[in-house]
Amino acid sequence: MTTYAKLGRTQSARRALFRSLTTALFANERIMTTKGKATEVDSIAEKLITMAKRNDLHSRRLAAEYLVDETVLKKLFDKIAPRYQDRPGGYTRIILADNRRGDAAPMVYLELV
Repeated sequence: MTTYAKLGRTQSARRALFRSLTTALFANERIMTTKGKATEVDSIAEKLITMAKRNDLHSRRLAAEYLVDETVLKKLFDKIAPRYQDRPGGYTRIILADNRRGDAAPMVYLELV
């Protein structure tokens, strides 16, 4: 069984959060979020990029189920995945930033390499 962070949310809210963060990562290629959210989105993004590298109809439909925006899906398959064609993994990196002002949550930058 795969372990994951619940992040104090219900299953549907957690899934929606991860979908929107992953879509934002592919749209902007860099996002700032908390460390817990970033580690979860990191693994999801890695799997989607690996899927997009296959570049077949089945992979495109599976990715379309997960990503929120169709323009981001097109960008993933046409621009992002070919960039990593020769790379076996490690498509994202997490860079530590300062703590958040309100609750001192550790903030990080999650970006595509």
